Amino acid sequence: MFDPHPGGNPNTTPRDRSLASSFDRYLQDKGKGRGGVGGNYRRNAARELERFAEWATGDRGRDDWTGIIPNDVDREPAFEDLDEQVFREYARYLAGDRGLKQNTVQTYYRYISAWCGWCVNEGYLDAHYAQRASATAPLPEDDGRKPGDQQAWTPEQRHALTRYVDEEARNAIEAFTTLPNDADPLDRQRARYTALKAARDRALVFVLAYTAVRVGELLRDPSDPRRRGVRWEEIDLEDGSMDVYRKKQQWDAASLPDPVISPLRSYWKLMDPPLDRWPVFPTFDQRTLATLLREELADRGLRPDAIDDRREEYARDLLLFLEEDIRPPSLTTDGARSLLQRLTAAADIDIEHPKHDYLAPHGGRRGMGEVLVRAFGYTVAARYLDNSEEMVRERYSHIEAGELGDVATEALAEVDGDFDNTGL
Repeated sequence: MFDPHPGGNPNTTPRDRSLASSFDRYLQDKGKGRGGVGGNYRRNAARELERFAEWATGDRGRDDWTGIIPNDVDREPAFEDLDEQVFREYARYLAGDRGLKQNTVQTYYRYISAWCGWCVNEGYLDAHYAQRASATAPLPEDDGRKPGDQQAWTPEQRHALTRYVDEEARNAIEAFTTLPNDADPLDRQRARYTALKAARDRALVFVLAYTAVRVGELLRDPSDPRRRGVRWEEIDLEDGSMDVYRKKQQWDAASLPDPVISPLRSYWKLMDPPLDRWPVFPTFDQRTLATLLREELADRGLRPDAIDDRREEYARDLLLFLEEDIRPPSLTTDGARSLLQRLTAAADIDIEHPKHDYLAPHGGRRGMGEVLVRAFGYTVAARYLDNSEEMVRERYSHIEAGELGDVATEALAEVDGDFDNTGL
């Protein structure tokens, strides 16, 4: 489970395997200000990580709880001790605290889940165990949450995020395209890889921000083989449409509005995918790509030493995928959430929401729903969101309530004016 060389770098010093060894780095990444030492989220996350660490060692919980390591082992809890059953037990522990409200239990668990996701990205863990269905099953339902309480990207947040990824992509593409002709080939490859990654991130953010397509319709879901991620052959930039496998278990066309076309076209030209069946948003995870590349080249008859020699010719394995016409897997839905966590922090966007400390994928969809309902009403919004009008009315009932409040205010003003005119 533990990778002593995260990211595939053999020169990386092996990390301390204890859970606590990751806390400072995680909190620094999540903190604000110089050195990442400030911010409410960091303070709250530190408290919950301490709670989790104490529980893992057996210092908290039931009287019969001895922690997650065997009784005959004398060491601190380590990453190899973690699996979905551990997080299931922790969810059960939080839910069993009668002093905590349901939404508080959810909030406390989300701090640990966010840390688990970060550990996957950093190479400490192989899988996001905390988000698996069996792990979260003991958590109570958040019965007090109203439809209008769910995250929706505000216009200001949407603008801040899209502006950030657009600037990052423009800079990376310019750095690549303006390299001198005599630039070192590996330097050119590194610049192209950086530009590709920035262009992919920009295209993905714009699609999530403006199309209202569900993230599960756009990217790969490892638990559902039908959801393998949208491919280039399913996108028509001229007509402004994209075929996606909808939540209702059938293929359907989704609209690509104007703001999405240019980022997708620029990204496509830069990538120049060798096959139309290439995923639009491939994973850039080095471990995933390295494993798949070795298997594919071995199937083509190359010996291990020949594969190593071939890989050494390229700065990144993804570039060899392009050269050899090997189709990589799509980014996963969990990967998109991790990506948006990083981008939200990098763009320094303030988030005030009880559930998410970043701009979550579904928030882009809900934000577009807000825009469409306010501008064109529930019927048009329902068509764009691929939902029934009844469901859209339910989920965006807070808008109608506000509009009715305005109507009531106007009516009262007219009535009050009539009373004023009578001298009463």
